[in-house]
Amino acid sequence: MVFEGSSAAISHTGRVRSNNQDSGYSGSNLFVVADGMGGHAGGDVASAVAISRLQALDAHFDTPARAEEALRDTIVSTASDLIDVAARRPELAGLGTTVSGIIMVDEYAVIGHIGDSRIYLFRDGECTQITTDHTFVQRLVETGRITPEEARFHPRRSVLMRVLGDMDAHPDVDTFIMPTRPGDRWVLCSDGLSGVVDEAHLSKTLRQEMPPARTADSLLKQALDGGAPDNVTIVIVDVGGQHPLYTGTPTIVGSASNPNGVVVPASRSLLPTGWLHPTRAAANEPSHFEPDTEYLEELIAEDRRRTRRRRVVGIASFVLLIAALTAGAVAFYSWTQTRYFVGADEDSIVIYQGIQQSVGPIALATPHEDTGILLEDLPAAWRDRIVETISASSLAEAQQIVENLSVRLDAGTADEDADPADLEPTPSATPTPTRSATPSPTPSEGGDE
Repeated sequence: MVFEGSSAAISHTGRVRSNNQDSGYSGSNLFVVADGMGGHAGGDVASAVAISRLQALDAHFDTPARAEEALRDTIVSTASDLIDVAARRPELAGLGTTVSGIIMVDEYAVIGHIGDSRIYLFRDGECTQITTDHTFVQRLVETGRITPEEARFHPRRSVLMRVLGDMDAHPDVDTFIMPTRPGDRWVLCSDGLSGVVDEAHLSKTLRQEMPPARTADSLLKQALDGGAPDNVTIVIVDVGGQHPLYTGTPTIVGSASNPNGVVVPASRSLLPTGWLHPTRAAANEPSHFEPDTEYLEELIAEDRRRTRRRRVVGIASFVLLIAALTAGAVAFYSWTQTRYFVGADEDSIVIYQGIQQSVGPIALATPHEDTGILLEDLPAAWRDRIVETISASSLAEAQQIVENLSVRLDAGTADEDADPADLEPTPSATPTPTRSATPSPTPSEGGDE
């Protein structure tokens, strides 16, 4: 049965690179993305060879199991083709490609995958990554050493653990079968998209339910707006749905679409230094790298050092934060102890040191002096004012408030109509010094006669 649905494929060089090493294929039953690597020409050749070999699978299979076997065998055998290419052209040694492909068989999607290109399934408004990246940072995520968010910006995110290339004649390819249903949307893409556009923005775009071609255009624009440091290739496949646009002619994009074949230069210099530092690669240097054992051990050791540094920095930052909070709390508490207020306990008036507020169960004031004046001796208005507390900026000012109260009580002016404002502190007057009177000397009554 021919797959019923619609699809679209698009590929772009990106903002940085001068050539496109990606390839993509969208046919009647087969859909593939291949992200080449190996320098200016090696990546072009590798991805184009992979698409050329896989095109033969764009046919109907009796069962998903047979399609899975054919997909696995074809991807693995393509490694031999790449080995032959490198043998004939030694300057292309190290070429390779990722491969992420789907064969639609009745109500099933048969998936084959190697590398870090991705396949997503958008179903019922939710986007799910179906394939697992064969990268160094993905291994760190799986072992709990870094988070998925940290993996997005890890300096070694381009280091591949598995790839289809000339270094392994029997690569380990992930293949599996998943049921699919009308309304499903499958997205295949190179890391030029997934490395720039996160799943939240991918999901938001897919929820708009635009036709595959318009959706691919929108995602490509987001990648370009985000800088697009690598080639971007996108294949979108709708199962059934409202956009049946397939015409029977396959769409080939990227380097595999060159009608004259990939142009291979006559020679190529040794691998540049960027090969050992993928994130520093120049525009035409490889965007991926498959490490040997010694290099992988070096990366693991480096990551352990980074983890230790991150832990030390985290602990030091935490200690500094606690120290700053403690110093701030001590300074604040010290300031509160320079303040006073007049209030009441159960039955008498008290001068308190501190402020009226509390921090949780911790009171910021303590009794400083019990004045001995009973609340019941006060007029109602004054009693309410004392219960509400009267703030003072110093102990002397608090004592003046109590003195004002005591004087009025002693004078008998504390009646029910007394004004509570009378208790507020008044500016302390500077006493005028008085000179003690001393008798003036008087002339002696006697004198020289």
